[in-house]
Amino acid sequence: MNLYFCFLNGIKKMSIKEKIHTLTASYLQEFISIRRYLHQIPELGFEEFETSKHIASKLDEYGISYKKGIAKTGIVAIIEGKNPEKKVIALRADMDALCITETNNISYKSKNEGVMHACGHDVHIACVLGAAKVLNKLKNEFEGTVKFFFQPSEEKFPGGALAMINEKVLENPNVQHVIGLHTLPTLNVGKVGVKQGKYMASTDEIFIKVIGQGGHAATPELNIDPIAISSHILVELEKHFNKNKPQDYPSVLAFGKILGNGKTNIIPDEVNIEGTLRTYNEEWRSQVHEFIVSLASSISASKGGKCEVNIVKGYPVLFNNEKLTGIVNQLATEYLGSNNVENLEMRMTAEDFAYFAQKVPSCYFRLGIRNEEKGITSNLHTSTFDVDESCINTGTALMAWIAVNLASI
Repeated sequence: MNLYFCFLNGIKKMSIKEKIHTLTASYLQEFISIRRYLHQIPELGFEEFETSKHIASKLDEYGISYKKGIAKTGIVAIIEGKNPEKKVIALRADMDALCITETNNISYKSKNEGVMHACGHDVHIACVLGAAKVLNKLKNEFEGTVKFFFQPSEEKFPGGALAMINEKVLENPNVQHVIGLHTLPTLNVGKVGVKQGKYMASTDEIFIKVIGQGGHAATPELNIDPIAISSHILVELEKHFNKNKPQDYPSVLAFGKILGNGKTNIIPDEVNIEGTLRTYNEEWRSQVHEFIVSLASSISASKGGKCEVNIVKGYPVLFNNEKLTGIVNQLATEYLGSNNVENLEMRMTAEDFAYFAQKVPSCYFRLGIRNEEKGITSNLHTSTFDVDESCINTGTALMAWIAVNLASI
């Protein structure tokens, strides 16, 4: 008890930055345990029932009020500071896992066959839950209000962010800024990365069905070969895309699945093609949609076939508000030091955090998890993905530090 009293007495004399640092360090093993437990029970999008249950149990333990069942499995928690109405900041963590079988030989390996936290969402939860616990201890020392979004289904269209927004999570009270973080395997542990402006691409899923008339390969005069038609479509799409794509920002049109399901001597009736479009410009995005439909349809018709095109419009471009992200960069530098804050390049991957950024000025930064000495180098979405868990210390403390500062501006 005497030691605990001394600890509390010491805390009272510290700056809020020092308090965040000390509290985070003192609770770190607990936050790591949360991550490891969640890593063992990965769940797919909108199925995060046990994950949500565990988050709720921790919020109960910390004495933090929350609402659950938002967008099916989502949770919104809230902590009010000294002057709750001054400003409202939200910290977001996504909860879902991926359809990947984990091959790591670790004590906290996934127990759900074929499902794995291979994108670090378990780390995101641990950091935001950790920030909630730290900030709850300091709620009489900072201004404003902090909300905590535990969001389902980032990995699966149409995404949980939009579903939560539709259930009014940015209202009552109204949120001014949303802050999110994501693990980055190419960035060393202890560091974070920030990018102002356009950061992550829009993403669309493309489905093309080419319909011909199958038959024996030895009688081509009786067939309308959808495989041959498909090859022409893919070649022409690539030519047109590369010739016309803007040079001032990256764009990708790629097809990863072509299914004809014929045989060496059997021409199938149809071919199904699946691909993705990634870009940073809405006007160009619409143009690509139009010429995919036009080219695929005209080429199919010219060869006697038919074509059905379905383009599923996915997440928009993720835009980090430049003024807010500049402030976040400055705060990260103050907390971690300039050597531990890196400027990032644009990425062709996508994120449904973009929907929050469309509604309010927001910032999405990257958390370094790489440690070559420990062999932690695997990329996202791989069966060997893991993190140096000291990243949780960095992520938790920085989220708390950003929140208390933004809430007081």
